[in-house]
This record gives sequence, structure tokens and C-alpha cells, in this order.
Amino acid sequence: MGITACTTGRSGEDKLFEKENLVAWCIVPFDSESRTPQERAEMLNELGLTQIAYDYRDEHIPSFKEEIEVLKDHNIKLSAVWLWVDPRWEEPLNDAGREVFDILRETGTQTEIWVGFPDNAFEGISDEESLSRSEEAVKEILQEAEDIGCTLALYNHGGWFGEPVNLIRIIESVGSEKIRIVYNFHHAHHQVDQFEALLQKMLPYLSTININGMKVEGPKIISLGDGDRELEMLSIIRASGYSGPIGILGHTEGEDIRVVLERNLKGLEQLKKEL
Repeated sequence: MGITACTTGRSGEDKLFEKENLVAWCIVPFDSESRTPQERAEMLNELGLTQIAYDYRDEHIPSFKEEIEVLKDHNIKLSAVWLWVDPRWEEPLNDAGREVFDILRETGTQTEIWVGFPDNAFEGISDEESLSRSEEAVKEILQEAEDIGCTLALYNHGGWFGEPVNLIRIIESVGSEKIRIVYNFHHAHHQVDQFEALLQKMLPYLSTININGMKVEGPKIISLGDGDRELEMLSIIRASGYSGPIGILGHTEGEDIRVVLERNLKGLEQLKKEL
């Protein structure tokens, strides 16, 4: 079964891995060229990518408002904004997170907030305590998000919080339809053999799937097409009926992010021929 060239009237399944459905992810702090918002938007236009999920480090926050304005000017959708949360903090939002929310409010930006927890956030505590602390933190972030018209998606960064069954438990415990799941291949090499079963469980909650080259033994970041399991996983996604966004990764150290995106786009094109 192959994916045909882009034509009018194709099914949602056929569009799944086309550029119009791809979201550029992890392209801000990992760019060796340190592009400005304007340069980044121009690069995405040139690559034919129309969506971005925004990640940052503290030094990028002063230019976040400009980023939002430039993306609009270049017809690029801000699909999501990354938010780092640690339930061990006194408050779920640190200064950087608070500033991000303030900018979203000021600019009237309604998007999805991708909430990631540290891998070790729940080390040394019970499963039930982990669930309780997660629920409490997520509820507070959700209230902040709802106040500015945003939704949440829980990001499987690793550890207890990175297990899909636990993400589902958190969502069901909070009881809000405004919380979903972002599933990242690059944080899930250990779940490759269980992927089909896990995907079926996540489907009612899935917001975005960020893809990556995959091997059971890793390493974490592998270009699309250089792994030995991602073709199988992409086939499972197509067969599942999932029709949401697909994240294309720029998550490497010390490289021009354009080169990384081009490499992954090329790998995806090859994989599509093999599907």
C-alpha cells in the first residue's frame, strides 16, 4: 500500500504523512545557526512546512512575542507551545512558564500547551502518590490554560510520566476533555514492541505523534529511515485510523536545523514509498 502524490480529494489517511500535516518540532534551541524568528519562519516556508510546535530555553522567551507575530505573517500555524513542569516545585509554573503564559495572553494566542515532566520527578514515591501529584499539577496548569483559551497535551518525556498508561490515568483522573497526549517516538524506544497495543489505548486522547528513526536499543535520536522499526510503526499508525498531526523532529546537537529537517523529510519520503 503506497501513498500517492498530493491530489485533491485524497482521504485523511493519504494525507497523514504529507507536508501539510507535518509539525516542525524541537527546532528553536537545537539550531546551531541560532536563527531569529524571521529567519526561522523563512526557513519553514522554504521547506514547505506550515506548522510549528514551539520549544524554548529561557534566552528565547524575550523574542517569543515576535515569534508569534512573524509566524502569523508567514502563514505558519503555532500548533503548540512546550511547557516544562516539575511537581516538586512550590508552584507548577516557574518564572519562565509564567512569562510564556503572559505572552500568550497578551497576544491573544490560543494553542495547545505540551506539558513535560522530568524523568525523575516521581522517583522514590509510590504509584498512587505519583498519580496524585501529577493530577494536582495538571489541574493547576489546565486552569491557567483554560483562562487564556488554550488546551493541554501531556508529553511522554520519560520516567513514570512517560508511560502512556499513566498519561491516560492522569487524564481520566482529572476528567477533562481538554487534555490530550503527545506521543514521541524518540522517548519510546523501549516501547517499540508494545507500540501497537499502546497506540490503541492512546487513540481516544492523541493530539500529535512526533516521529523519529527507531531501534529497540536506541540511540535516542535517529534520522527517519536510519532505524529498523519506524516503517513498521508508521504502518501501524496508518492502519489505526489516526488522522492528527505528525511531528517532524529537529532534535540534534550542534547542527544547522535546516539540514536536520531536510534529512528527516527525505527519510520520510523514502519510508512513504515503502509503506
